[in-house]
Amino acid sequence: MTIEDEHVEYREERRTERQQPKFIPLLLAGVLGSALTLGADYVIEQNGQPDTPSAVPQVADNMTVQNKENATLPDMLEKVSPAIVGVVNLQKTNGLFPDVSTTEQESGTGSGVIYQADDQAAYIVTNNHVVEGASDIKVQLASGTKVDAELLGTDALTDIAVLKIKGNFNIKPLAFADSNKIRTGDAVYAIGNPLGLDLSNSVTRGIISAKERTMTVATSAGASTVKAIQTDAAINPGNSGGALINTAGQLIGINSMKIAAAEVEGIGFAIPSNDARTVISEIVKNGKVIRPYMGLTLISLDSIPAPYRNEMNATEEGVLVVQTDEYAGKTLQKGDIITAVDGKKVTSDSELKSYLYQNKKAGDSLKLKIYRDNKEMDVSLILRDDENVR
Repeated sequence: MTIEDEHVEYREERRTERQQPKFIPLLLAGVLGSALTLGADYVIEQNGQPDTPSAVPQVADNMTVQNKENATLPDMLEKVSPAIVGVVNLQKTNGLFPDVSTTEQESGTGSGVIYQADDQAAYIVTNNHVVEGASDIKVQLASGTKVDAELLGTDALTDIAVLKIKGNFNIKPLAFADSNKIRTGDAVYAIGNPLGLDLSNSVTRGIISAKERTMTVATSAGASTVKAIQTDAAINPGNSGGALINTAGQLIGINSMKIAAAEVEGIGFAIPSNDARTVISEIVKNGKVIRPYMGLTLISLDSIPAPYRNEMNATEEGVLVVQTDEYAGKTLQKGDIITAVDGKKVTSDSELKSYLYQNKKAGDSLKLKIYRDNKEMDVSLILRDDENVR
């Protein structure tokens, strides 16, 4: 089925006797298991091969404000609702006794959006946290039919996952709008399965409360700073992975409960469609998202206890280099404090990571302002990708 509108992450560590802060070995022991290691393989690769480029979403040429057919709201919602599906996360559980066989049980449900389809298969975008840990995944169509789904890949840092269901379902995919063109105050509708599949294809109405919020989210791959659309349309558990659409029935965001630190009435968040489209394309083409790699283990200064932080006596804000790999060690050393990247001030490891992933690629040069031995200096680091460090 075609779409009506086009839519769619170093000098080798010198063996000098430069004295480092005494607490760094203690920090290293404590953070290796939890601190951000830039360039670690955050992407969960799947066993299957990357799918065909036809499953890459495209963006609509223009931002339609009114439905082309001048249809009423119920007509528009009736037209787009079949593209919103339920996603069931099944996980294996062991019996209470050794002789009891392993069974699969429903671990959770969420929502998904059919964004591309043909006569062979349909492709669905949902949230990573909806399908994380699943041994099997089923998709429930708007008709109530359940079908097996293949997980093409996930990206925990952006909370995006892509599924494939085989067959000709005769469902019109949802067109992607350009989320850069939304405005605060625009009317929007959230469609999904709040509180489970029994309330499938529920619609809530609201406006764009803010079009570009910067949020720090805890993910299975570490803290991540993401951009999000804020809306007052109700987004509840089960809505995650569902659609936030404009008045023309075009997708402007993927709803995500993961972004919200707590459930607060009147405040919901969605991953902008442009950001989602970029991640979807990477997953479809590569089976994962390839990010630039620094080869550093970092920790924010403000997370270090004050007595240790005072020992450095250099700067109050920045990111401490706790460990380097061989390549990064040619440029940076343990104990260095990064205060700016490409002229932009950084105060946390997640902030640095966000800048890196959103603005850089492997092969790019990264300009760093650092403090070393209480002296400020500028250094440059060439970024790699994870293929180069295997």
